[in-house]
Parts: sequence; structure tokens; C-alpha cells
Amino acid sequence: MFEAHILLTGMLVFVARICDVSIGTVRTIVTVQGRTVIAFFLATFEITIWVTVAGTVINQIKDRPLLVVFYAFGYATGNVVGIMVERKLAFGSTILRIITRTAGSEIAKHLRDKGQPVTIFHGEGMKGPVHELYIACRRKDLKWILPEVKRIDSTLFYVIEQARDISKVLKPVYSSLGGWRATDKRK
Repeated sequence: MFEAHILLTGMLVFVARICDVSIGTVRTIVTVQGRTVIAFFLATFEITIWVTVAGTVINQIKDRPLLVVFYAFGYATGNVVGIMVERKLAFGSTILRIITRTAGSEIAKHLRDKGQPVTIFHGEGMKGPVHELYIACRRKDLKWILPEVKRIDSTLFYVIEQARDISKVLKPVYSSLGGWRATDKRK
């Protein structure tokens, strides 16, 4: 029913669209974060791939309309892949606000022992006194900070906000092993 070269071209269009849209998604996020150099190079790769793929599809659309389907599915898949890639890279800084009724000092001490700066504010919640912990950190550090604090107080409330400009983010001494390093089971 379908010719092999049409399917091969379609698959190449699909994969290329995943690549250029993923790059575009990451580029948009780093642009919002003000990372102009990274955004510049990503835009160069993105538009080079896009022009090549769009030209291929436009030149062949009359004879091979199926390429439009590959193009569209590649675009849609590229959005999802781009978001997943950006989450994995976790560029930028963030503000983590933790509100707890009972474990504020314990959480702050635990994080400070691991090298993570924490500021505590005392406040009044709906049911009485609370501690608000204010933590400026790299987004990638949330992967180890959140499980640690939830282990100490499973009932805490937290909010994560994007921090666009921070004068200084101190990198914690502790950093959990990830990826291939986690499988090594180092102690």
C-alpha cells in the first residue's frame, strides 16, 4: 500500500520534527530565563532542522500528502519530548517555600547540615503557629531536597516558584547521585 521510500522519508520527517521542536521548547525556556548565548545556539540548530524538514514536506506534499501526518505527529511528540528534556536538565534557580507546623527547625538543621542555606520565618497559620522555610536553590537540587523534607514532615505544605534573577545561589555540599552514578551504590 505504502512505498518504502515514502515511509522512510516520513520517519525521517517525524524524527527531525521531534528534534527541532524539542530544541525549540528548551530554547524558549532558556530565553525566558535570560540565557541568551544558549538560546542563540539552540535557535541556530532549531531553524536549520526546521527549514530542511519544512522544505522537504512542502516540495513533496502534492505527491505524498502522508508526509503531513508525519510532520504533525513529529511536532506534537517534539513538544512532549522537549518538556521532558528540559525537566531533566533542570536549568535555572527556584525558590522553595515550605510551611510546617512542627518540624521547621528540624528541616532547616537537616538541610543546613547538607550545605543548603535556609531562612526561617515564624508566622501564624489557620490552625496556629507555623514555620516558613525559604530556600533559594538550583532546580536540579529539588530532586533531593523535596524527598528529604517530606521524610521529616509528610504533612508539610510547599510552593515552588521560578526565580528569574538571584544575586547568589550557594551550591549545597550534598548532592545526591543520579543517573549511572546512582547504580554504583557508593557509600
